[in-house]
Amino acid sequence: MGKFKKIVASGLASFMLMTTAPVAIPALSHTTEVQAASLGQSLVDYGKKFMGVPYVFGGTTPRGFDCSGFTQYVYKNTAGIKLPRTADQQYKVGTAVSKSKLVPGDLVFFANTYKPGISHVGIYAGNNMVLNATTKQGIALVSLNNSYWGPKYAGAKRVVEYYDGFKDVTKNDPTYNAIMTLTDKNIIQGFDDYTFRPDQPVTRGQAAAIINRVLQQKPVVMSHFKDVPKMHRFAVDIAAIREAGIINGFPDKTFRPDEYMSRTEMAVIVQKAFELKLGNAGAASNPYAEIKNSYWAYEAIVTMSAIDKTGIFQTEKYYGDHRATREAFSAAIYNAMNAK
Repeated sequence: MGKFKKIVASGLASFMLMTTAPVAIPALSHTTEVQAASLGQSLVDYGKKFMGVPYVFGGTTPRGFDCSGFTQYVYKNTAGIKLPRTADQQYKVGTAVSKSKLVPGDLVFFANTYKPGISHVGIYAGNNMVLNATTKQGIALVSLNNSYWGPKYAGAKRVVEYYDGFKDVTKNDPTYNAIMTLTDKNIIQGFDDYTFRPDQPVTRGQAAAIINRVLQQKPVVMSHFKDVPKMHRFAVDIAAIREAGIINGFPDKTFRPDEYMSRTEMAVIVQKAFELKLGNAGAASNPYAEIKNSYWAYEAIVTMSAIDKTGIFQTEKYYGDHRATREAFSAAIYNAMNAK
């Protein structure tokens, strides 16, 4: 992991970060940001809210569920995934997974309960437990070692295989590892609708918070900026990052936490925060035709390509004037954390 730097910004780069921030844009929507959990765990957490709801044959609502009605309801309302209606039909979807590889959210199937063949389904909840609709207890957790359910285990299917963390980030995405690593470490978070929103731009306040979740710096003074009250959700992070010289304020004593950040500004602050050095070899391999070596942020931008482990900065143009998205910012932080 790169060595973190606490320096006071100076010279042209510092001036540009203070004076060339994007035009003010209204704050982001108020959809709640939450600690990212896997979508599978979110299915389990949502399903547990119905524990005790009675079993009703043919039931598909919280007034009463049968087994497949329960799994269908949970998948639809948590992940927006429409499962077939019956257990035997649900057994035909998804990817088969062995019992030893079960993860929360997997569909677990049982055979020969009230009829021959696949006849019951539940949601794997971890620790060898299955959340399902039972005739006696209603929605309840049962053990796969249970004397009744154990012998009737018939297999499992993973329906959310490509949505291991968020509905809009798949395992095929080049930034998947970066995003999941940062969310697992609580450095960046997802939203309460189980999306990551990779194309959503990053604000100056969010950038300060994300970086300080890595640096863990504590500010000496909390009241640097007139538009960041002490009760602001990013107040501590903004003050700490300002004192470290990583993101500065403006001449009018504002920080403008809701303004979006450009990709050029992203490169400069990430380089500062992690004390990244391009070196002669990197300087000779500038892939961006529009970035000349006389440009004030040349080294920071070319560094984004030099340390890139995701591939999203391996492009012919850098597009420095574009807004830094949550995906790009996550990749930049991930790359910096793993830079040697």
